[in-house]
Amino acid sequence: MRSPVVVMGVSGSGKSTVGAALAQRLRVPFADADDFHSAENIAKMSAGQPLDDDDRRPWLESIGVWLAEHGDGGVMSCSALKHEYRDRLRGHEPSVLFAHLAGSVEVIARRQASRPGHFMPTALLRSQFETLEPLTSDERGLTVDVDQSVDAIVDELVASLPNGEEN
Repeated sequence: MRSPVVVMGVSGSGKSTVGAALAQRLRVPFADADDFHSAENIAKMSAGQPLDDDDRRPWLESIGVWLAEHGDGGVMSCSALKHEYRDRLRGHEPSVLFAHLAGSVEVIARRQASRPGHFMPTALLRSQFETLEPLTSDERGLTVDVDQSVDAIVDELVASLPNGEEN
């Protein structure tokens, strides 16, 4: 049995691109957490205001429901920056595997600058890094360096999946 995978990281780390490529490789459904934000959250971020935990709570709940519905395999791109956010998602689907796309502020800023029209302004990147809590030993997950090609990242993720999850 497969577990759902959450491709996580700060804005600009490549979550959506890598998540879609990983889902295609695994032949499972893909969803982008950006599509689960309320209009109010998008307006707030577009105005350069970071979301707070109250803003994120209903968003995380709806993502958790999707993960539970795809407990036999699916890929979600989601920032999941804090351990408590990941706990919320695990509360819906305990088998979820987190794939943290990690990189330096400079690498991520360069990647983010190449995304015209996205609602998350580059100015909020610093706040995302300040919020980010890397995966801990009690979490089922892995960390991948984003300063490589999408294909190389996906290859590394697939190779790191627990036995039998690629089928």
